[in-house]
Amino acid sequence: MEAVVFVFSLLDCCALIFLSVYFIITLSDLECDYINARSCCSKLNKWIIPELIGHTIVTVLMLISLHWFIFLLNLPVATWNIYRNTQQRAAEVTHERGHGQAWFPLALLLHVPL
Repeated sequence: MEAVVFVFSLLDCCALIFLSVYFIITLSDLECDYINARSCCSKLNKWIIPELIGHTIVTVLMLISLHWFIFLLNLPVATWNIYRNTQQRAAEVTHERGHGQAWFPLALLLHVPL
C-alpha cells in the first residue's frame, strides 16, 4: 500500500511540475507581448482547479497514510492554494498589473509542489 501511495504522489507531483512550467511559459509569453492578457487568463484559468485538486489529494493522501513529515511539508502549499482560489477577486489580470508585482518570484516558488 505504501508503494502505491508514493507512486501516485510521484506521478501527481510530476503533473504539478509540468503545470508550473506551463504557467511560467505562458506568463513569459504575456510579458513579451506574444499573447494578450485575455488569452493568457483563458489558458491559465482552466488549469487552476486541477492544480488545486492535485495538491489537495497528495496532502490528504499523506495524512491518511500517516506520513506526517511529508504531510507537514505539503500542508502550507495546499493551504496557500485553497486560500488563493477561495478569495473573491477579478479573474482578469491586466498587462500593467502583471509587470509591477514584486512578489511574483515568491509565488512561483510556492507554486512548485513539495
